[in-house]
Amino acid sequence: MKTSVIKALLKKDFALFVSNRFYMLITIVGLVFYIGIYFILPAQMEEEFRLGMYAPVVPPAFNQLTENEGVDIEFFADEESLKQAVLDGDYVAGIALPPDIMQIWAEGGKPGITVYYPSTATAEISEVIVALVKELSYAQTGQAFKFETTEEILGPDMLGSQIALRDRMRPLLAVFILLVEIMTLASLIAVEIEQGTARALLITPLRISELFMAKGLLGVGLALGQSILFMALVGGFSQQPLIILATLIIGSIMAVGIGFLLASLTRDVTSVTGWGMLVLVLLTVPGFGTVIPGLISDWAKIIPSFYLTDTVSRVANYGAGWGDVGVNIIVLAVFSALVIWAGMISLRRRYQ
Repeated sequence: MKTSVIKALLKKDFALFVSNRFYMLITIVGLVFYIGIYFILPAQMEEEFRLGMYAPVVPPAFNQLTENEGVDIEFFADEESLKQAVLDGDYVAGIALPPDIMQIWAEGGKPGITVYYPSTATAEISEVIVALVKELSYAQTGQAFKFETTEEILGPDMLGSQIALRDRMRPLLAVFILLVEIMTLASLIAVEIEQGTARALLITPLRISELFMAKGLLGVGLALGQSILFMALVGGFSQQPLIILATLIIGSIMAVGIGFLLASLTRDVTSVTGWGMLVLVLLTVPGFGTVIPGLISDWAKIIPSFYLTDTVSRVANYGAGWGDVGVNIIVLAVFSALVIWAGMISLRRRYQ
């Protein structure tokens, strides 16, 4: 494998990339747009105090909640509906009262009150809700601590580890930058195949391995360079930079492999764009789970980009270490190796 040949191919491919105004434009404008979106999004968490409540029998003191300014409360007909509304993030918390609460108080007992929190709830919200229930209980019975609370987190438990919206968006944007390069690389290869450039090159003493190396380096360079620039500008390397860098490198290799497969399975640039958009949407889905915890179920783990987004999110936002994300990185590396091997095999047949 000759370095001079690979350099020449890289120069040719980069010139082809620059000459493609569409992908050149979306690369530059897209990167500026992603960075701009990050800084426009709120840097602080803002919680609206909206409560959901399931109460077959509403104690008179609890009716005071509806009269308090700044508190929006809605009553639910059943507990499952309340839990689902809290899980969807519609309320900062949900309170479920037992149907015999007044009877238990009358007999001097302590009713069990369940408080449901979404995974996005802060520790302060938990303290406020418990204090609120204590006050209402005291107002109703005239005695303190006349209840027992059971607190339940709906969705992934991140209580006390709240992240601002823009920081939750950061992994999704970084991974999206990588994934866009799938279409860029696949389109460049499709153009070469359409124009007959690829076959003309293979007539020369050029080795197929050198051709793939040049394509791979270009794809990794475009994807990795943009994602590193983005993460550097938005503070994505503030925690465990080596893990973030290693994950982005593996993610870039995965993007190249998928780009190879996409180029080998499509006939022209138009079909690359069409199928590429479908692939892009599918691979972006797990990223929304980092923006809205609990939104995406466990089925998203079958999508390989889940392990990329999840790793970047846990490391950049929660300071996870190698031991915490080791399995994710291994799964991502194995898949990346398989997909780039499959892409090279498929593309070799297309060239020939």
